Amino acid sequence: MENTQPKTGKFALRFGLILGAISIVFSLMLFSLDMHYEQNTAAGIIGIVVMAAVVSIAIFQYRKANNNVLTLSQALKVGIGVALIAGVIGVIYQYLLVNVIDASFMEKFAEMQRAKLTEMGKFTSEEIDKQIEASKNYFWIGYPIALIMSLFFGFIVSLIAGLIMKKAPSEY
Repeated sequence: MENTQPKTGKFALRFGLILGAISIVFSLMLFSLDMHYEQNTAAGIIGIVVMAAVVSIAIFQYRKANNNVLTLSQALKVGIGVALIAGVIGVIYQYLLVNVIDASFMEKFAEMQRAKLTEMGKFTSEEIDKQIEASKNYFWIGYPIALIMSLFFGFIVSLIAGLIMKKAPSEY
């Protein structure tokens, strides 16, 4: 009788969808409060904490399903998989938010940017206009950066969780 290992992809998909759904709900909450234009540090920290919790739970559940055995490689596969799936969902949601849900997002974002730059008092009106135009033209670069950041944090969290939860198979 052979023991088969559970698939890491199954756990990555399930918990990646859960993390993606939680992220969308959190983003919709920010949208309803009209706070989605701001680069809020607290919201970023909450996002990282939620990601750490979901990735850690996914790794723990995988270990539990794998007869309480976990290698660092398996933990990394599950954690990075969760981060990848949640990151793709987040990028798709962000694209839909900017282009469909809140079609005036770019104008409002530009207004906030203009107000911040004017308040600083270091730039002329022409320089501010150039910066805002450049940020509009290169806004798309934020999508791959968001995905890369999701993978980076997923790697760090899964590495730490994997080192903590790692357990070799029993020799008996």
